Amino acid sequence: MIIGIDLGTSTCKVIAVNGDGEVIAKQSRDYAMINLRQGWAEQDPAEWWRATDDAITALTALLPEGGREVSGIGLCGQMHGLTALDAAGEPLRHAILWNDQRAAPQCDWITERAGGLDELLRMTRNRMLPGFTGGKIVWFRENEPELFARTARVLNPKDYLRLRMTGTCATDVSDASGTGLFDVARRAWSDELLQLLDIDRSLLPDVVESTDQTGQVRPELAERWNVPTGTPVFGGGGDAVIQTTAMGLVDAGPVGFTIGTAGIVAGGASSCPDNPGGRVQVSCGNAPGRWHCMGVSLSAGGAFQWLRDALAPATTTPISFDRLISLAKAVDPGSDGLRFLPYLLGERSPHVAPEATGSWVGLTPIHHVGHLARSVMEGVLLNLREILEVCRDAGLGCERVIASGGATSEPLWLQMLADVLDRDIAVVTGSSEGGAYGAALAAGVGAGQWSDFDQALAGVSVERTFVPQPGPAQEYDRIFPAHRRLYDGLKPVYQANAEVV
Repeated sequence: MIIGIDLGTSTCKVIAVNGDGEVIAKQSRDYAMINLRQGWAEQDPAEWWRATDDAITALTALLPEGGREVSGIGLCGQMHGLTALDAAGEPLRHAILWNDQRAAPQCDWITERAGGLDELLRMTRNRMLPGFTGGKIVWFRENEPELFARTARVLNPKDYLRLRMTGTCATDVSDASGTGLFDVARRAWSDELLQLLDIDRSLLPDVVESTDQTGQVRPELAERWNVPTGTPVFGGGGDAVIQTTAMGLVDAGPVGFTIGTAGIVAGGASSCPDNPGGRVQVSCGNAPGRWHCMGVSLSAGGAFQWLRDALAPATTTPISFDRLISLAKAVDPGSDGLRFLPYLLGERSPHVAPEATGSWVGLTPIHHVGHLARSVMEGVLLNLREILEVCRDAGLGCERVIASGGATSEPLWLQMLADVLDRDIAVVTGSSEGGAYGAALAAGVGAGQWSDFDQALAGVSVERTFVPQPGPAQEYDRIFPAHRRLYDGLKPVYQANAEVV
């Protein structure tokens, strides 16, 4: 058995995968997000560890040999987060998450310091987005200098779990790519950029490939989890990248749509893509000698979850996702003219717009909760269609679409995606397990269970296909141009409102 761990934005999921690539058991534990101000998003690393420890303990108890058959552990987690640790490895503050927008001014400074966007792209292949770790480090240095002076290491979220498990400070190439400080083409830290920004290289962890071993489970944890002494822990990957790998997208060809808390359009590449204008994110792939290209919307399924949570206090019985889906189904495609822009946390793609906010346009007395629910889903998916066009312009292969992510457990999301894109949507085996499955595959390759990712992915096949319906597809094609114009129309409003807030 191989254990795959996915430290997500709201849930830690752990799964056990056997030698045939089948998921034998799974467990999950939730934790809260901390929003101290608009545009800020933090979490307590202690809660990550509590959730992970509890989930693994429960998982191994479900296995036929109680965990003694585990031969490796793979890690995956939310990307871009800043976890600041002191010399003893203890967190100095709450972690600043991927969807936190506070560092936008620092990102502008970094771009200027690098010599402009073109120079920054030469060094890293990516623009410095507000969610990236690099901007957070500069913000931390400027705004909390006393804590920063005590900082010995800065780790991404999943790599904090690695430290707790093994005592090793390391990250993998895909997660390092999302810091904005990594030379993606060379698969190494950009010493040139670090020097310009006066960031000490010693703050950052060593970098390994996703299939490399990074240590062994500490003896006391091995005993508690009932796994063999010396169980190896492998590099793993950033969630957006390794989830794409888990869908079988290692080389150029199909494009993957992931609808989780965020929305991701992504694909693989056999060489490091150019990124003119920095319109997409380029990362190292999880397979050696492979790369990954994606566009990310910060709120996708997360926008639908927000709607459910926002409505909850107004109902005597807490409203469920199933109830919201039922109400959305009763509304015709197009939501009777109601449009939603899902920029609840600002936006990264198709627009770099940290000041943007969620917006409804076209609200009238004829609209009810069902319209709100369907318009949120439509706004998320139309936004992903925009990102697909950006990725196509960047050279990503877009002939075939494969979908995954937590939201895709609901068929309506998948059918609407087929209608919005007007193309078939394939769902493959393991896709519902997302990054945890990809982490297990990477660990299995590292442990020798499979010779490479091609062999590990041999069992991935199409489970379901969703075909576009002519009527809804025509309606979404009709309203898509109007949807695309909404951001440009509201941009001055977002900027004026940000000045007031």
